[in-house]
Amino acid sequence: MYCPENIQGKTVIGWREWGAFPQLNIPAIKFKTDTGAKTSCLHSFQQDFFERDGNKWIRFGIHPIQKRTDIEIFCEAPVIDFRTVTNSGGVSEERPVIVSQLVMGDMSWNIELTLTNRDSMKFRMLLGRTAMEDRLLVDPDASYLLGRKHAAEFYK
Repeated sequence: MYCPENIQGKTVIGWREWGAFPQLNIPAIKFKTDTGAKTSCLHSFQQDFFERDGNKWIRFGIHPIQKRTDIEIFCEAPVIDFRTVTNSGGVSEERPVIVSQLVMGDMSWNIELTLTNRDSMKFRMLLGRTAMEDRLLVDPDASYLLGRKHAAEFYK
């Protein structure tokens, strides 16, 4: 198995990798690294906003596995912002923004995520360049440098 190099204190990852969001109860999700996207994006459906302790929160569902809508996880998180994001098709959309801990290999840190429906997209998550800053370098020829996972390990 390929061992990611550490170059100038940064870990080399592939153009697609696996991660987890323990705070959102997402044990595994495959994502595409997207250096063209400033902010990371996570698939969501059935977004419902509510107030908790005077703060705006969101409850949303996620289909964590590509091409499968039968597996659903429901998450809750505080909304820290709303941002207008232009997708790859040139369509602008206002999206809620949350912060959650991303775990990749033996690393973990908090990242911002915009939420939008990505059921029609190949990847349920995009890792944007802000989340990669000062930590990661992308090898566009490589995949799963931090380890390959199989959905069956996490989702029955």
